[in-house]
Amino acid sequence: MEKKIYVAGMTGDECEAKVNTAVSAISGVQSCVSNAMKAQILVNFDESVAGIEEAITTAIAGCGYDVLN
Repeated sequence: MEKKIYVAGMTGDECEAKVNTAVSAISGVQSCVSNAMKAQILVNFDESVAGIEEAITTAIAGCGYDVLN
């Protein structure tokens, strides 16, 4: 499943890399592409993995950014 997540607080490449690393480390996440200019993260993940959407949100928040959707 592909999901677009809107995020506040990312300002550049360093922020994007931080989020990509954190989200990509989650079991079941197949890809993660962050875009600070658009304030969004595009995540492709296996929706059959229990609690994965909550884990993704937690990982983004753990990087210091606010999930908006």
